[in-house]
Amino acid sequence: MNDRQNPYDPYQQQPQIIGYDEYGQPVYQQQGQQQYDPYAQQQPQQPQHDGQPQQGYGYDPYAGAQQQYDPYTAQYTQQEAQPTQQQGYGYDDGGYGTYGTYGQDAGGTAVDGSTQQWNAPQAPAAPAPPVPEPRSEPEPAADAAVPGPRRADRDYRTEQFSFIEEPDEDSEDVIDWLKFTESRSERREEARRRGRNRMVALIVVVALVIVGGAGYLWFAGKIPGVSGQDEKGATATGPQKRDVIVVHLHNTKKGGTSTALLVDNVTTEQGTTVLLPNSLAVAADDGSTTTLGTSVDDDGSTGTRESIDTLLGTSISGTWRLDTPYLENLVELVGNIEVDTDTDVPDTKKGAAPLVRKGEGQTLSGQMAVAYATYQGAGEPETKQLMRFGQVMRSVLRKLSEDPKAATVTIETLAQILDPSLPEQDLGASLAKLAGHAKVGAYKTELLPVQSDGTLTEKATASVVKDVLGGKVKAPDQGAAVRVGIKNATGDTKGTEAARVQLVNGGYAFVDGGKAAAAASSQVVYGTAEDKAKAVEVAKTLGLPETAVKKGEPAANADVSVALGQDYKIPEQTS
Repeated sequence: MNDRQNPYDPYQQQPQIIGYDEYGQPVYQQQGQQQYDPYAQQQPQQPQHDGQPQQGYGYDPYAGAQQQYDPYTAQYTQQEAQPTQQQGYGYDDGGYGTYGTYGQDAGGTAVDGSTQQWNAPQAPAAPAPPVPEPRSEPEPAADAAVPGPRRADRDYRTEQFSFIEEPDEDSEDVIDWLKFTESRSERREEARRRGRNRMVALIVVVALVIVGGAGYLWFAGKIPGVSGQDEKGATATGPQKRDVIVVHLHNTKKGGTSTALLVDNVTTEQGTTVLLPNSLAVAADDGSTTTLGTSVDDDGSTGTRESIDTLLGTSISGTWRLDTPYLENLVELVGNIEVDTDTDVPDTKKGAAPLVRKGEGQTLSGQMAVAYATYQGAGEPETKQLMRFGQVMRSVLRKLSEDPKAATVTIETLAQILDPSLPEQDLGASLAKLAGHAKVGAYKTELLPVQSDGTLTEKATASVVKDVLGGKVKAPDQGAAVRVGIKNATGDTKGTEAARVQLVNGGYAFVDGGKAAAAASSQVVYGTAEDKAKAVEVAKTLGLPETAVKKGEPAANADVSVALGQDYKIPEQTS
């Protein structure tokens, strides 16, 4: 049946959707509701009196004094009298074709709690008798409108309440921060570890450099007070490697020769020129005694080299015959030399100025160098001329290249005929090494002192033969003759010659040790245990008792030293 208050009209126009509220629900246009006119005159808000229900979401200030009667409004209002007012989903069922909107009160108008949505007021319905409303206690005003409970028959989608499923970003931020701090700590620790490793590696490298540098300086002998320089200036002890060549300067104009030994001490890196006087007594090819000057002229380079080896206990690698014209060319090739001359050298031309002036740092050409090296003034000993020859050789080495190839080219340019024992390549290499010593000041010149009879003195044996030429003479090569030094202490000059003949006939190498004060008994001295048997055989050869053999310090240039005393019997056939 139709409701008398709001009869159902089947031809009534269906409500039209005019919008959606904030929850996504449609808002329908009410029947008879007028469109909102923003310029219409607004009605003043009715004051709230005691006993009247508080208006909810359905309050419409533009509805005027007359509002549509809703029989359910009074009952619903009574339910709202709670400490906190909750508003329901009011609707108007006076007519079955008209539906109330969310939050509509008895007035028939919809008002949103946060943003008001204005609907046109409905047309006034048929008047209905007033229904007495029960009085109720005044309710406290709510701070804010809160929507009431949702109706069960409404279908709300989940996406309309997306705020319920909002992700918690704080947990992600905390995880990211923990990861960041952890990775930052790891990076710092890794940086510290790399820094420590680099520091340890740097310390190790520095230590290795220091140790290597100190080892090199020690090996090179450049640490003061340890080795090297001290060894160069001190007595050479122990086995050392030496390269020795003999050079003979032949004066093609005046005649005569000058002999020197060029010694390269590889161990101490020291170069030395040892000057040998022509009066030095050496053994000839037949075993007889002769002078060095005579040996050079008669026996040639090979015989002289062997005689010097036997006398001095050296091991000469080759002979360099240097005639005065080649010396002149050599000085010109190296670009003149500078020498501290000790005398004026006159010119060969009469009335001419001196060819060489006395003074320090005199520049000498090839011709001047030859004149100074061969000059011996009137009444001067031979040693003076030898010292000048040594000065020229040292100055030439200073100007010569220390590169073996360049030095070899210089020697080849001389176009001289060399001894087969010393080819151009070997001579160039030897001179280059000596040139390196001369350029740094590690070079000296020594004169071998001899006695008037040509024999060596004790000083010569100790300072030159032992220190410069090799110290303790090594044992001869396998099959080589044993060198026997003879010192005559018999008081008879024939004793030396008699002993020489006996030794040469016995296959020994004779070394003249000169004379000594007369002694009653003879002595045969050997140095090592290996030489004891040799010393015994030498004693038997000379007719001396075996009790004369003793261990001691033989001469530096001999394997066995014999001091002939008055107990030595000179053979009658040699007397």
